[in-house]
Amino acid sequence: MTSQQLLLEGVELMLFGMGLVFLFLILLIFCIRMMSSILERLAPEESHAAPVVASPVQPGSVQAVDADTLQAIQIAIKQHRARRG
Repeated sequence: MTSQQLLLEGVELMLFGMGLVFLFLILLIFCIRMMSSILERLAPEESHAAPVVASPVQPGSVQAVDADTLQAIQIAIKQHRARRG
């Protein structure tokens, strides 16, 4: 074989390989889209619920905090602020 024939055979092989990869990628995209549509039919996307908004606090609905709990909260706040600097 001459060098020209080898070069042409190499180009043919390259084009065949690139075409095969291109066809495989097209098939892959088709399969992914098909699976996506099947999954959307089987398990429709759940509606996104609106974020929960806290209702305004009414003066009569607040529960009293006992003294021990209040003291524990105050100590925890002081420790947190001391760590932050």
